[in-house]
Amino acid sequence: MPPQPTKWHFEIDQYLNPWIPAAPWKRLPYPVAHFLGYRPEHQRPLGNIAMVFWAFIGVFCSLTMIEAVGHAIPSFEEHGAPIIIGSFGAAAVLEFYAIESPLSQPRNVVLGQFFSSLIGIAIRKLFALRPMSHEVTWVAGSLSCSCAVAFMALTGTVHPPAGATALLAVVDEEVAHLGWFLLPVVLLGCALMQCVALLLNNIQRRFPVYWWTPAEVGRRKKQQQQQQQHQIPDGKSSNSDSGSDNGTKLGITTTRHMEEGRIAIEPSKVIITRGHVAIPDGMYLSPEEKMFLEELSERL
Repeated sequence: MPPQPTKWHFEIDQYLNPWIPAAPWKRLPYPVAHFLGYRPEHQRPLGNIAMVFWAFIGVFCSLTMIEAVGHAIPSFEEHGAPIIIGSFGAAAVLEFYAIESPLSQPRNVVLGQFFSSLIGIAIRKLFALRPMSHEVTWVAGSLSCSCAVAFMALTGTVHPPAGATALLAVVDEEVAHLGWFLLPVVLLGCALMQCVALLLNNIQRRFPVYWWTPAEVGRRKKQQQQQQQHQIPDGKSSNSDSGSDNGTKLGITTTRHMEEGRIAIEPSKVIITRGHVAIPDGMYLSPEEKMFLEELSERL
């Protein structure tokens, strides 16, 4: 059968997620974990008036902080860096209003901006090697933005404002002249905006929904731990435990139990009771899905 390129699919998380450790927020004091996005129970959605209020406060505080810090750092002034990159205005909309969107999560925000800045700078410098480069700046700008979008899509780091960053790194002289110094400028802005988002968005809402991905992570580490539980130093299986009556020794986890003499693995479940919805950690639900489950629980 001939290959069908239209059906090719690449998912980088398939290769990365087994090695990414799970978030340790459960082991932290809850006041700290709360402002890192951890919730032991499902949180009811807010009305849009409260969301607009917190978005207004968040956008104002984050952009003001980035501008104030950028103005106060001497090296920024020495390099002629703008007090803020224009794409952060669009980023603020995502991070303080559409906070449950996958495009607003820390992985997309930080890595998307970093990769796009890197691509924009590299293409700007590549075109600068040719004479008459200023006459084809518009081509370089289009190429940098398209490359940034493609790279973010393949790495699961799509962040729309980052496309603007890649474009500005080529076509905006005030930004382009920074060269590689644009990277620390962008990363500092991302870090400051993330700090404000973690503080303000977690007062009545939840941010982030996840740090890396809504899918399961750390499978490789779990497999290694399970293999260690079934082995003892002399190389024999841990099933031969002289201290037990039936000669078996099981590692206890929250998802493993005995079922007719064998180990059974329980899948994660969504539990709906009257007025309450329990959603397992690592499962991402859209606001519409959460609202539907809440309405369903009220009808029980």
